[in-house]
Amino acid sequence: MTDQNAQVPGRLRLGLPDRWSVGAGIIAAIVLAPMISVLWIAFHPTENIWPHLMATVLPRYLGNTVMLMLGVAVLTAAVGTGAAWLTSMYRFPGRNWLDLALLFPLAIPAYVGAYAVVDFLQYAGPLQSGLRQVMGWQTARDYWFPEVRSIWLATVVLAAALYPYVYLLARAAFREQSGCSYEVARALGCGPWGLFWRVGLPLARPAVAAGVALALMETVADYGTVAYFNVQTLTTGIFSTWLNGNNAGGAAQISGVVLALILILVGIERFSRRNARFHRLSRASRPVEPVALGGGRGWLAFGFCLLPFAVGFILPVAVMLWHAMKRPEVWLAPGLMQALQHSIVTGGAAAVLTVGAAVFLVYGVRMAGRGAARIVLPLTTLGYAAPGAVLAVGILIPLAAMDHRLADAVLAVTGFDPGLMLTGTAAALVLAYAVRFFGVAQGAVDAAFGRVSPSLPLAARSLGRTAGGALRAVHLPLMRGSVLTALLIVFVDCVKELPATLLLRPFNYNTLSTRVYELASLERLGEAAPAALLVMGVGLSAVVLLARANR
Repeated sequence: MTDQNAQVPGRLRLGLPDRWSVGAGIIAAIVLAPMISVLWIAFHPTENIWPHLMATVLPRYLGNTVMLMLGVAVLTAAVGTGAAWLTSMYRFPGRNWLDLALLFPLAIPAYVGAYAVVDFLQYAGPLQSGLRQVMGWQTARDYWFPEVRSIWLATVVLAAALYPYVYLLARAAFREQSGCSYEVARALGCGPWGLFWRVGLPLARPAVAAGVALALMETVADYGTVAYFNVQTLTTGIFSTWLNGNNAGGAAQISGVVLALILILVGIERFSRRNARFHRLSRASRPVEPVALGGGRGWLAFGFCLLPFAVGFILPVAVMLWHAMKRPEVWLAPGLMQALQHSIVTGGAAAVLTVGAAVFLVYGVRMAGRGAARIVLPLTTLGYAAPGAVLAVGILIPLAAMDHRLADAVLAVTGFDPGLMLTGTAAALVLAYAVRFFGVAQGAVDAAFGRVSPSLPLAARSLGRTAGGALRAVHLPLMRGSVLTALLIVFVDCVKELPATLLLRPFNYNTLSTRVYELASLERLGEAAPAALLVMGVGLSAVVLLARANR
């Protein structure tokens, strides 16, 4: 086996930094800077309103956020794990296409699902209108219907959009298990429920915990869904305190609470599986052989898997298509093509910047040795855990101060006022996207580097190639597919991102996500439908690629 230290140049082994390790350190500092900025502003506010927040709104924000998290955790764990178990362990009608279709809700932003569900269930929607027509009811006083804009329905919408995180990881865990374990359990008298509770679920618990943790991070980060359902959470509190209360320090203090909540969540997830170790007993172990489910049990399994797919994908797509087809002229509405262009430009620039920086950082850290990898790589993934609204607070306030000083310096030297060159353009937005989704790019790039045999770059170095030459000639050609996948996934995430875009976009600068949000908030869902369909189409391309990669 080749020693990893053999890849490290001699001066690095002597402790002398080179451009790769210095560059990696600078990139890591940029990724971590917004979160450090949030904490600094929170502890040094211009006007300290922390006692007022604690006495008034913060308990409500925190309580609603925790209630949402608990509901989403239960629903995503139950639906994602149950669907993964059924599609992995059994054969039933529709299993083959449901195996892929259950991932499709990942393409639907939760806020788009919220607009569609409310439009379908509200008093003037097709469901209640149909009930009144069939039953002969005249007004809402003639029948009872649950409150549509409530925290409970918001929980269902978020769970329907986020359960694929659990489904994808749990399905992979179930399929990697040995069929011999289940044969032994059956021989000892375990039935279907016993196999799940005593064998399958304990072995897949780390994957399920990781999927639920991802879903909860997205729940805490969500703004569009909870704002539309009138649920006051920590994220909506950041918007309200900053934009309505004009208090950046208070917004930073609420952002600090969000960061603390996210770190506690990540810590609990890692602590829960700290001593868990699962190994196959033999390389020759047989994979799990799905068991046929016939009759009513097969159709029951089909219905269980179809329900989350219908709520998370079919309903939003159907509602938006109906609105877009009912008024085809909205496709020519002013601003739609401009919003599409803005989304492509900012998302594309952020994807190239993020993946390029990830390649540089991972390569530099790998050259610096294992110690640096253990410290730097986990830290730079924290940006993905931080909600977009939190990053916006940490980016906009220091960047605006820097922007003003830069403009004043240019004015003093040249007599020309350049205006706000960073916060007055999409540069701040691209930076926020890069920090927010750096962990996604880094994970894909790091895995791709790990699949390259160490002997290949060593051979290139022995033939006189520099570190950069070995990267260009050996690593990048072998990693082309993974790099392109990372570019697509980051681009799609940027197109769907709403909170950071709302806070950091320049004046009168709309993307597809902000256009959907603004029009839907004004109850103009018909005009928002084309932009929503474009966002879903972009997301679906990434989901199909992800599904193919995980087959």
